[in-house]
Amino acid sequence: MIHQDFEEEEEMDASSTSHSLGWETGWRLYEAYNELASAAGRFEGKVEAPAVVVVGQQTDGKSALVEALMGFQFNHVGGGTKTRRPVELRLRYNPDCREAPYCRLVSDSEPGVSMPMPLADIQAYIEAENMRLESDPGQFSDKEIVINVEYKYCPNLTIIDTPGLIVPAPGRKNRILQSQARAVEALVRTKIQHREFIILCLEDSSDWVNATTRRVVMQIDPELSRTVLVSTKLDTKIPQFARASDVEVFLRPPASVLDGCLLGDSPFFTSVPSGRVGSGHEAIFRSNEEFKKAVSSREVEDVALLEEKLGRSLSKEERSRIGVSSLRLFLEELLQKRYIESVPLIVSLLDKEHRCVTRKLREISQEISSLDEVKLKERAHAFHESFLTKLSLLLKGTVVAPPDKFGETLQDERINGGSFTASDSFQLPNKMMPNAGMRLYGGAQYHRAMAEFRLVVGGMKCPPITREEIVNACGVEDIHDGTNYSRSACVIGVSKARETFEPFLHQLGFRLLHILKRLLPISVYLLQKDGEHLSGHDVFLKRIEAAFTNFAESTEHACRAKCMEDLESTTRYVTWSLHNKNRAGLRHFLDSFTGTDNSTPTTIIGNTLATKLPDSKSSNSIVVDSSCSGQSQTITEMRLVDLLDNTLWNRKLAPSSERLVCALVHQIFHGIKEHFLVSTELKFNCFLLMPVVDKLPALLREELDSVFGDDLDSIFNITQLKHSLGQRKRDLEIEFKQVQRLKEKFREINETLNS
Repeated sequence: MIHQDFEEEEEMDASSTSHSLGWETGWRLYEAYNELASAAGRFEGKVEAPAVVVVGQQTDGKSALVEALMGFQFNHVGGGTKTRRPVELRLRYNPDCREAPYCRLVSDSEPGVSMPMPLADIQAYIEAENMRLESDPGQFSDKEIVINVEYKYCPNLTIIDTPGLIVPAPGRKNRILQSQARAVEALVRTKIQHREFIILCLEDSSDWVNATTRRVVMQIDPELSRTVLVSTKLDTKIPQFARASDVEVFLRPPASVLDGCLLGDSPFFTSVPSGRVGSGHEAIFRSNEEFKKAVSSREVEDVALLEEKLGRSLSKEERSRIGVSSLRLFLEELLQKRYIESVPLIVSLLDKEHRCVTRKLREISQEISSLDEVKLKERAHAFHESFLTKLSLLLKGTVVAPPDKFGETLQDERINGGSFTASDSFQLPNKMMPNAGMRLYGGAQYHRAMAEFRLVVGGMKCPPITREEIVNACGVEDIHDGTNYSRSACVIGVSKARETFEPFLHQLGFRLLHILKRLLPISVYLLQKDGEHLSGHDVFLKRIEAAFTNFAESTEHACRAKCMEDLESTTRYVTWSLHNKNRAGLRHFLDSFTGTDNSTPTTIIGNTLATKLPDSKSSNSIVVDSSCSGQSQTITEMRLVDLLDNTLWNRKLAPSSERLVCALVHQIFHGIKEHFLVSTELKFNCFLLMPVVDKLPALLREELDSVFGDDLDSIFNITQLKHSLGQRKRDLEIEFKQVQRLKEKFREINETLNS
């Protein structure tokens, strides 16, 4: 009799909310929401139907409670982590499904398609998915397994069962379990963050101070304003209480423990009998009917045990919080209320979606009608002009493109476009460059790269000169075997300059080419933003992209070749007029030779050979051939012989000669550096940057003429595009009809509810 009474009670509960709305209206409401949930993934607007998300620890009995709420077993239940994908159950009360629930598994790839499947096959599918994910590196998936269920004993609910939360032990040896715990917690937080969802928070504890599951839930719902709290496994907790007062506190926890606006004002308490349904020897229940009766019996026994512990009968309010049937009735009424409250909002969203689909259909019809040769040529010319306008805008400066998406800091630019480094691999610190941390593109990025080039190359010092290099540079002339230190200085100077500056030239070309190539995707973004992009014509766009890339690469190569010619000419023949800007400094340097060598120091000033006299009254007095007296002339001739002996006939490198050669090499290196900096920057501006403005338009126009001379069908993919656009139009027409149907359904439901 008890089983029969509770069966009638469950049947009454399952149909109560439908009767409160009216059977026809309730059925239409739930079916409309069910169809909306299937179609919502294709909508532009955010459309979320109300649902119940079950959250709990790994062993709190989540899946078992969900099965008890449904009235039949379906899930993969057991010790450890079993649920690895959320399971969304769209439950509908259907009095015609008496013998067994009618189930349909919704396709993962096509949410609008569902396939009828027996309950045993669905259970096998869920177990297979859990086992697959167990061996998968990710372990878990946030993609729901969606099942539509119709049954006489089902409430009208949408329930989402989530993987159980894990509390791993600390320590390095538990790193894998700790990683899984973080993954599950992130998945659960993602599911419960939707404000339309009701959170069913399960706690398996006899003391409400322990908030293992609430700790996670309150991160998303701090006030518990959309949370229903459930204490599971009540049958195991009742024997733990020694006094009636302990039971009172457990059933009615004080506000200091459960602070917040809890849904239902107080927790619910449930028990689900252990055991699985099946025909094997390990099965406890032979049918879902036996399982359902066992759930009802457990509820009666829990009430009796509580009354025995309390020494009194439970009040009506307390009784409404005990058992699966009470929880099911509360959830269904709560969800129905949310459904009704959401109807006006859904009608508004569907109106917006209807307008959006109508606009898309109109646009795609216009695009199909524009697929003829004349209009395609017009669109191509318009694209050509718009593309050049965007390029020019980027070089001149703009803030339309978001810097966080398209800009590069100096560090990013060095990684992607190469850095300016000498042979010693020294790199200029970022802090020495203005705007180094800013994300730049276009002309601003080009200017920063050129400024870094000037700063790096301008700060280069002449590499060290060894005595061996000087001696090796003093070869044998074609007519005598004397030494020529001026020639040696030239040989060393141009060699050092070429080795130092040539790598910088290639680095500058590569860096500026990288910056120019980046203009293409940014220009495409600006075209798309302004609705000027030729979407769908991939072959044509690839040809334009290839033409721009080839132009940039060939222009950079030609510009770099011009700079190389200039560097080669500067380092092949020394023109002293290029290196005499620092003659005063060189003169001062040579004057400092006084008294640094045992032999009388000799210097070359301009083209006059002079010798300093050690016994002169003035330390700076110089005796020059014809202007001296006979005695002085004799001394000068002696010094000249000494000079020839030290510099022409003697290959033993004196310190004074070494310093002289080093001074000349530094003078040559400095002159070449200044000329290299000025000429290189000028040539890159004239022969790389300016062609983008004055030569690229003509080149792209030639490419367009070449395109129009080819088969337009192969260039613009006219046949394939017509087919894809036609398919897209058919899909939109289906979506339009679906939105239209949903719009009418919810409009009629809204009118019925308002009346």
